[in-house]
Amino acid sequence: MWAPDVLSMIEYGEKRNLTFDEYKGFASRKPFLAALMAIFMFSLSGIPPFAGFFGKYYIFPAAIQEGYAWLAIVGVFASVVGIYYYIRVIIYMYFYDGDVSLEVEPSFVGVAALVISAIAVVQLGIFPSMVLHLTAGLF
Repeated sequence: MWAPDVLSMIEYGEKRNLTFDEYKGFASRKPFLAALMAIFMFSLSGIPPFAGFFGKYYIFPAAIQEGYAWLAIVGVFASVVGIYYYIRVIIYMYFYDGDVSLEVEPSFVGVAALVISAIAVVQLGIFPSMVLHLTAGLF
């Protein structure tokens, strides 16, 4: 479960695709969902201490080591562009007042899945060696 699942939960309640402007002030109306979405967005951005940081930290040097330095450079540029869009959503949710009231009534199971995923994203960001040890025996 990543940020798109939070988005799909929101957009399912609205029955339409939403724009950036419609997420303005979302954190003041649904602070828990906004916090979960922010965790996932920071992870996708590659900001520590989330799992996405270590994913990028390990993939770029591996690409360089295998002779794909050009691909690592493209990946870094794509990550920088991605950061702009991920952080933009967080800024809209937390730093702008919105006039659109989103009708979101998430299910208990949906929120539980998001919470478990958020815990995993944070834990894997703090202790990435857990996954490395588990997967080392597979290769």
